[in-house]
Amino acid sequence: MAAERKIRILVGKPGLDGHDRGAKVIARGFRDAGFEVIYTGLHQMPEQIVHAAIQEDVDAIGLSSLAGAHNRHFSEVLALLKEQGAEDIVVFGGGIVPKEDAVVLKRMGVQQIFTPGTPIDATVQWVRDNIRPRGSRSS
Repeated sequence: MAAERKIRILVGKPGLDGHDRGAKVIARGFRDAGFEVIYTGLHQMPEQIVHAAIQEDVDAIGLSSLAGAHNRHFSEVLALLKEQGAEDIVVFGGGIVPKEDAVVLKRMGVQQIFTPGTPIDATVQWVRDNIRPRGSRSS
């Protein structure tokens, strides 16, 4: 029996949000916890994030938003994943997201929203409890 592969997470910064410190901190925290992490960098469009997620065969996408466009960008990522037949990739997010928006995003399919001040250990534990490796998509 083959060993189960590590959880692979893509950390994405959609849109024009130029604040990436939190995304880099969480990406490093995930890496230190033993996950494989792909960080796409700043100013990525939802199409680029979804393309990279599929190419990298990730298990989850963690979106970071501090610029207030979370509803639009997160919903676009969900729609594009569905369009590409990759809706089994778990989407979660973090950043400045008001509670009422978090409720709407969760109804859309975002699995969890982490706000500023959430300990990295809590986020890592949520990933361990809620995300499983999807396996390879190769034929």
